[in-house]
Amino acid sequence: MYLFWLLVIIFFFYSVVGYIVEVTSCSINNHKLTLSRGYLIGPYIPIFGFGGLFMVTALSKYQDDIISLFINSMVYCCLLEYLTSLVLEKIFKLRWWDYSNKRFNINGRICLENGILFGVAGVILVKFFHPILIDVLYSFSNTTIYILGISFLVIILSDFCLSTFTISKLKLDTKKYMNMDSTAIIREELMKSLYRYRFFYKRIFKAFPSIKFNDNITKLRDFYEEQKKMLFKNRSN
Repeated sequence: MYLFWLLVIIFFFYSVVGYIVEVTSCSINNHKLTLSRGYLIGPYIPIFGFGGLFMVTALSKYQDDIISLFINSMVYCCLLEYLTSLVLEKIFKLRWWDYSNKRFNINGRICLENGILFGVAGVILVKFFHPILIDVLYSFSNTTIYILGISFLVIILSDFCLSTFTISKLKLDTKKYMNMDSTAIIREELMKSLYRYRFFYKRIFKAFPSIKFNDNITKLRDFYEEQKKMLFKNRSN
């Protein structure tokens, strides 16, 4: 069990590091602080956690071969990103990110630029950073590792359930009206959801500003924004 909880801590740590890297990159590109990133509510992005965990466990054998480490990190992380995009789209009928405007992309899910960055990250992580992290973790007592591992796992699972419920609720609110003109009904349901889940919807839209919806959900998002403006306008009056 010690090894399992150790891996949970490593996963959580790299999820947080990934969030920090993502926020920093987006803030620089947007010329403003952009904190809402990732699928979950908290300051962590699991895809980075899985990627980091894979690198330090499966690719450690290439630690002394920088070229092989770079290539394998690039290939496997691109594969992880592609599959994650595909699975999320199948589940929620949404395109969570899109690299179609970048050169050398595959279906807008992955691109060469990100692949190169993944390769560089793999080299830095496996060869330089992770050995320091593992030395620090080994200095902790078994009890500390258990407590940290259990705490981080509870946080991630709770956040995942809450975030998934919120996004699924948004999908379910629209799916049953997709084949009929039910604007009035959708408005009523949407306003209820706006009051009940407005924080989470706002969080998702901010985290994925370029998210691609199908036509019906695109209309719903536009309607949501319109109703939000009306809501705050009425409150200010």
